[in-house]
Amino acid sequence: MSKGRVRRLHISWHITWAAFGVVAGAALALAMPVAVFAHGTWLLLAMALLLVVGIRRSSWLVVAALLAGLLIGVWRGASERQALQVYIPFYGQTITLGGIIAEDTNYGPHGDQRLRLRSVQINSQAMPATVWVSTVSSAQLKRGDAVIVRGRLGEGFGTLPASMFRAELVATHPPRPPDVARVVRDWFATSIRRAVPEPQASLGVGYLVGQRSALPEALEQQLRIVGLTHVVVASGYNLTILVGVARRLLAPISKYLATLTGALLIGSFMLVTGFSPSMTRAGLVSGLSLAAWYYGRKMHPLVLLPFAAAVTVLAHPAYVWGDLGWYLSFAAFSGVIVLAPLLHRYFWGRAQPNIARQIIVDTCAAQLMTTPIILFAFGTYSIYALPANVLVLPLVPLAMLGTFFAGAGAAAVPGAAAFFGWPATLLLQCNTAVVSWLAGLPGAQGEVHVLAPLLVLSYIILVAGAYGLWRVTKYRFREDSFDMPGNSR
Repeated sequence: MSKGRVRRLHISWHITWAAFGVVAGAALALAMPVAVFAHGTWLLLAMALLLVVGIRRSSWLVVAALLAGLLIGVWRGASERQALQVYIPFYGQTITLGGIIAEDTNYGPHGDQRLRLRSVQINSQAMPATVWVSTVSSAQLKRGDAVIVRGRLGEGFGTLPASMFRAELVATHPPRPPDVARVVRDWFATSIRRAVPEPQASLGVGYLVGQRSALPEALEQQLRIVGLTHVVVASGYNLTILVGVARRLLAPISKYLATLTGALLIGSFMLVTGFSPSMTRAGLVSGLSLAAWYYGRKMHPLVLLPFAAAVTVLAHPAYVWGDLGWYLSFAAFSGVIVLAPLLHRYFWGRAQPNIARQIIVDTCAAQLMTTPIILFAFGTYSIYALPANVLVLPLVPLAMLGTFFAGAGAAAVPGAAAFFGWPATLLLQCNTAVVSWLAGLPGAQGEVHVLAPLLVLSYIILVAGAYGLWRVTKYRFREDSFDMPGNSR
């Protein structure tokens, strides 16, 4: 390089800084005047800056990339806030509201059904975003059903712009067109329950398709106490197993076939489970990683993380405004793909980790990265989360496989359902026994309340610790990291 020549960076690092800017800008949009920053001029200015960055790629232009990302994030967040203001005139009024159930329903402590409605309409006026509704109706409401409810509309909470408590269910209609993925899932879950007894059947369905709503209340509480709810929600862990198995089985035959099958599994799994924040992130990351594997590339974690975060925030700015699942998902993911490899290298050098060590280190890293958020939001922590994950997670892939064959066998030969279900039943009984035992131990759950300053300080310490490990180990993420189609959270 000649003297005075400006060093050019790989475009991925400019994308990284722009992605950081998008997330930060969307967060800042909460404090910005909506009327000013919702104007499209800011987006045009950001696009012009990105064009300059893409042409020149100079190292100093990371500042321009960051600024462009900030402008895009602020514009997108302000535009979303402006769109959500249409709910304000209806607050405090008793209204009739229509919508489509966006996710599987769940039940409150008093038996009320809790719904998230999309495609909302009030007085024939189309409304943006998703509204939270609870109803005491005994009707069996399912994802995709169109409902009309009546009640007093209140302000929202979290990422939801509005809510309606104990609404009257006026009418309900089946989805048009039918939600084929949900129908197939429910049909297959019924077959599983013919082959496997409860509560093991619901746990197996949770492992296989992430359907947490069908879990018995006692078992769900036990899973929460021991820090295992992440294995029965639609997340990257389920997706990693499915895509990983497809790759291992099909890659020796055809790399193209393995990639195509993995992509189909990702799409099908997202259709079956729904597009929750954690599932959106998991599907996006799995797809990017699968594409990189197919083309013989590896993505640096510090590129993959902010890029995935920026894409999800552009789609739904409200994620960054307070969606706990979104924050926990990315915190756990960063622990697995950033902190865990550094810990492996620091303590064991270049030795390839076995399954037990992989699970232990990944779980510790994910727990470290998510604990500050959990303490801040809930004030509780699971003392036995590490042994619970170490004892249960190695059995999950086998339990998923056994559950699948139990459902398939019971569907094909109903009279032999018990025969097809006994392997899954045995594996799932081992899991429920471990969960029940750990949840019943003294002091299984502790309480510590963390305030916002301590939350920020905790992540400063964690980032500084990861940076120190990186300096000591000289770990090269792009060259040394193992390639995965998904992640463990």
